[in-house]
Amino acid sequence: MSNRQKLRNSRRWVVKIGSALLTDHDSGLNTDLVRGLVDQIVALREAGCEVVLVSSGAVAAGMRRLGWTQRPHELYRLQAAAALGQMALTQLYESAFKVHAIHTGQVLLTNADLSDRQRYINARSTLRGLLDLNIVPVVNENDAIVTDEIRFGDNDTLAALVANLIEAEVLVLLTDQSGLYSADPRVRPDADLIQEAEAGEVRLYEMAGPPGIAGRGGMRTKLEAAEKAARSGTSTVIADGALDRVLMTIREGKATGTLLTAQGTRLVARKQWLASQLQAKGRLHLDAGAARVITRDGRSLLSVGVIRVDGEFRRGELVTCINPDGAQVARGLVNYSSTEAVQIIGHPSSQIVSLLGYTYEPELIHRDNMVVL
Repeated sequence: MSNRQKLRNSRRWVVKIGSALLTDHDSGLNTDLVRGLVDQIVALREAGCEVVLVSSGAVAAGMRRLGWTQRPHELYRLQAAAALGQMALTQLYESAFKVHAIHTGQVLLTNADLSDRQRYINARSTLRGLLDLNIVPVVNENDAIVTDEIRFGDNDTLAALVANLIEAEVLVLLTDQSGLYSADPRVRPDADLIQEAEAGEVRLYEMAGPPGIAGRGGMRTKLEAAEKAARSGTSTVIADGALDRVLMTIREGKATGTLLTAQGTRLVARKQWLASQLQAKGRLHLDAGAARVITRDGRSLLSVGVIRVDGEFRRGELVTCINPDGAQVARGLVNYSSTEAVQIIGHPSSQIVSLLGYTYEPELIHRDNMVVL
């Protein structure tokens, strides 16, 4: 089976829509294009895909509403444009999905949210909760208040980090270009479209051109995003979002845009990603039953199967799992701090609320955030 055909069996997507697509130079937001893409996202969901939407365009939409033709340099003006434009985006997506009786949930993130382990787990829980409730998460950078994202960030990077966060199988970066070319097609009309390559190849960066006018990113940021997404085994497609049925064409495994694949299997990539994290902050000692179900059955670790907690760690930090023989059998990102874990170990998940007064997740470590060694 070709890499394109594998996309037909994928079940979790992140779709990023770029500023150049979202904004119409004459009337602000391109409502017709957005509604068409929403129709395709609905079709993907009906085909069995979970979809998280990452949307650019807040600053650009705000600029249109304010009548600005040039992106300002003053920080407060960028923040004002982002705040105004975010309202327009929210209204547009809500109305477009409402036609299909589908709710949307806005999630504003920054790169810092996905760098801090505790906030990482919180963001992951929120997105997973929205998907479980059949709600389409609409993610954007919190440009209205966070200075670093306005100066240096881009939603290609954010989309890749969201793909890591939810372990998406496919990341689609929709732009106003057909994909990556061997040279800038505006200068070299004879440039070839790169149909397929491996994410992170050095030669690809040599082909990337400068950023566009409407957004902060460009082809280089998309290549960097694909390389980041590949850490969790996610394949990336860079494609023209204005093409008819572009998302469904990608889903059908047809040659559309540029496909950038990850090295090895998703499991290998995930294992490499967790292995690259900082040194484990603590140890969870498991009983024989818990050690068996996580190593043989691939299940999550529940508090009832833990007999002792060593070390101090926060929610979202990396811990190791030790079997009764003293061997390290797994490592993963823990859903509860060491203080909380001490209180709930040996007890079933149904008792976490009564023991702590609240609950984050029923699992101490979810299997998606665990690697068996």
